[in-house]
Amino acid sequence: MSAVEGAIAFTDLVGFTEFTATRGDRDALAVLGAQDVIVHAALPGDARVVKELGDGLLLFFPSSDVAVGACMSILDGFERAGAADEMPLWVRVGLHWGRPSPRGEDLVGHDVNVAARIVDIAAPGELLCSGTMLDTADAHHDGLEFVELGPVMMKGIPDPIDLYRVERVGADASPPAARP
Repeated sequence: MSAVEGAIAFTDLVGFTEFTATRGDRDALAVLGAQDVIVHAALPGDARVVKELGDGLLLFFPSSDVAVGACMSILDGFERAGAADEMPLWVRVGLHWGRPSPRGEDLVGHDVNVAARIVDIAAPGELLCSGTMLDTADAHHDGLEFVELGPVMMKGIPDPIDLYRVERVGADASPPAARP
């Protein structure tokens, strides 16, 4: 099967390993259930959860603009759930545009690896996207700003990747709520 073009996103729950060690499997499963609700509510019909990776997810979007909006909606969902004491952990998201190769229901290849490395760099509550992603997206999303972080070297990736932090601006911007 040939490669498919689209946006590849990874999510990661920050502090999940420590949370599980201190709070136990029952609470960890509840957090994963809450994550499922938040993510599925944010995903448009043409996007999909490719696979679950413990506390993280691999997502695929055929449209770059939809991907940026959906990933920001995921962050917003975690923010709301945290403010309501329904989510004790932050999420971080890495987003990259590329041509991953299907392997059954999974996606593999260099572009998947790049997206995985981007999420590793993201801070709690942050969406980072590659320059390739920004090149395909409408950089003028209402209420969003793409802040250039510059070229970044990542483990196992031979060339630096231009990274951008996606931020809310204006009335949509709000400071993140504290997590325990």
